[in-house]
Amino acid sequence: MTTFLSREVRDGLEAARVAGLKKASRLRVQAGDEIRPVLGLRKDGFSVAAEDAGLLRGLVDLYDGANHLYQCLIVASELEAGEMRFEFKRLTHAHDAAPLDFFRDPAMPVAYLPR
Repeated sequence: MTTFLSREVRDGLEAARVAGLKKASRLRVQAGDEIRPVLGLRKDGFSVAAEDAGLLRGLVDLYDGANHLYQCLIVASELEAGEMRFEFKRLTHAHDAAPLDFFRDPAMPVAYLPR
């Protein structure tokens, strides 16, 4: 039995693997007006399909569906197996409300209740 695969077959298998990762992932990265699907997320970075990567760098936003997860400062790391890997230089959690500039006492009543 031989384990040799022609270059065309290997390229086809790799393209099918990347297409499957694109469909399965809800993650996406947004840089300006451009949105690209994220193939994989790690604690130190993420990967995007090589043909989608383009000139992606700098400050980007990372989303899971419609939920804004992180604001990231990224740099391109390496190209491997049809995926462009990016590393985080800064990773900040996105919040849905502005931070308070005063101390909120947890024991303080939330609303006025009449008798």
